[in-house]
Amino acid sequence: MRLGILTGGGDAPGLNAVIRAVVKAAANQGIETIGFEDGFRGLVGPNACRTLTPSDVTGILRQGGTILGTTNHGNPLSFPQPNGEMKDVSAACVERLGALSIDTLIAVGGDGTLAIAYEFHKRGVPIIGIPKTIDNDVVETAATVGFDTAVAIATAAVDRLHTTAEAHHRIMVLEVMGRYAGWIALHAGIAGGADIILLPEIPYTLERIAERVMMREKMGARFSIIVAAEGAAAVGGHYAIAERESASAAERLGGIGAQVAAELEQLTGMESRSVLLGHLQRGGEPTSVDRILGTRFGTTAVELAVARQHGTMVSSCASRIAAVPLERVVGRTKLVPPDSDTVRSARAAGIEFGG
Repeated sequence: MRLGILTGGGDAPGLNAVIRAVVKAAANQGIETIGFEDGFRGLVGPNACRTLTPSDVTGILRQGGTILGTTNHGNPLSFPQPNGEMKDVSAACVERLGALSIDTLIAVGGDGTLAIAYEFHKRGVPIIGIPKTIDNDVVETAATVGFDTAVAIATAAVDRLHTTAEAHHRIMVLEVMGRYAGWIALHAGIAGGADIILLPEIPYTLERIAERVMMREKMGARFSIIVAAEGAAAVGGHYAIAERESASAAERLGGIGAQVAAELEQLTGMESRSVLLGHLQRGGEPTSVDRILGTRFGTTAVELAVARQHGTMVSSCASRIAAVPLERVVGRTKLVPPDSDTVRSARAAGIEFGG
């Protein structure tokens, strides 16, 4: 038996834990693992794959990134050609997988990668998905690889901003990742003791935020900490766009932190600063939670491959790892429920959401 594995989309801490788990669990059963480089792009190039042995994955558990590389621009269903046109090369990829005698392909990624995986499943490829994204926005799983580390990094940033905000009596706005789902902002904001959290799921009014800032000042707290997801937007407004969609790249969000800081300075008269955490959320060593989750996901994927439960995604469900059909995953986004117990707890603790 021979497995294939690839990591697609944005990188996330814990990917190497997944790769290591797959390779080791497979080797312990006499199964060979082939690693495809740079996501699905590795299925297109003739030399973009290599055999992975237990010695190849020794010591990578604690490393960030992915030893296989990844990309957001390697969709075989719409692959760029030398003449600039986009072409569906999936048939050639399926043929290559057959030529390499891949019995099961394990695709590790977020919504985009899993959507491509589902298309390959419909084309007859025996495939299993593993959910990875720092945004934690994949449905049918309680957690995704990379989320816990991103929250820990963002929380540490909030902790550091507290001291400088208090020293200078400033409003500090920390912008974190989260295009459509505000999981990082919500969890880091609560864990870091933010005063205001802005989420894509709860449109805000600037006046309400300013009111909370001024109320804090009257109470003697001459500073405020705001954590904003990049996809947050005002009531009736639109999220901030850093780069518009093009033929070769998806729309990139960014700038809501600077926008809110500038507007609040005008409304409140208080000095305001914004900090863009950016790709720091993706870097560095994964937390123990992501190392363990990645290991559990990877070993379970091998179990599913041996049992030939293809067309599925491994899922964190309560205290166990389960399998769910890919068709229940693709085309959906796990959003923060505005009435969830986590949001309600934050409100009860005095955190303002602006809406």
